[in-house]
Amino acid sequence: MTDFVRLGLVVALLGLGMLFSWRAGKLTAGAVWVGGALGLLIYLGSGFGGLALLALFFGLGTAASGWRVADKRRLGLAEENKGRRTAGQVVANAGVAGLLGLLAWQWPPAAPLARLMLAGSFAAATADTLASELGNVYGRRYYNILTLKPDTRGLNGVISLEGTALGLAGTAVLAAAYCLGASWGPAFGWLLVAGTAGNLADSVLGATLERRGWLGNNAVNFLNTLTGALVAGGLEYWLG
Repeated sequence: MTDFVRLGLVVALLGLGMLFSWRAGKLTAGAVWVGGALGLLIYLGSGFGGLALLALFFGLGTAASGWRVADKRRLGLAEENKGRRTAGQVVANAGVAGLLGLLAWQWPPAAPLARLMLAGSFAAATADTLASELGNVYGRRYYNILTLKPDTRGLNGVISLEGTALGLAGTAVLAAAYCLGASWGPAFGWLLVAGTAGNLADSVLGATLERRGWLGNNAVNFLNTLTGALVAGGLEYWLG
């Protein structure tokens, strides 16, 4: 299969995914086009492996958001806009991955490190999504991440042991998917650390800057994925 034919196939697949996401009410119209553009950049830099990570994150996040949604609505914890992602939310969760895809595409010497960092960004995004969406359902006790004192479920910066564990499980799924396409080794552990670091950074930012109104949720999520990418890249650079 030539590169031109392969690219045409990817564009067709992205188009089908965009159409499905819009018709199913998963993304707004703007988010559909932003997601398609980011998906193309991710493919150009990391191939089908990067697209698989994007699809895996999107699938896990969508499933977690829709899980026991009636209970979440009853508790006032359901997402606004019926869970339909906006363009800003897409950039917040996949923007770092798109930039790393662009870097890997335009600067081949940096591609191996950029691809690992891309996986780290999705590991962090997945950990945060599962920790919050499922932690609010299955958590038993909720604590402020800064003081470790009991706090209100659903508030920014509030975590639970169950939610953190579920976030780690999501990170492990992303790490395993990356290693299946690359190679098994230290990268699996580094991605576990990266995903967890991003998730905890999200909670710390939520308990401080977001609660004070200095940062919005999209900015916090973007910094979460950036943290995951930087931690994965730093571990590879210093220990790889």
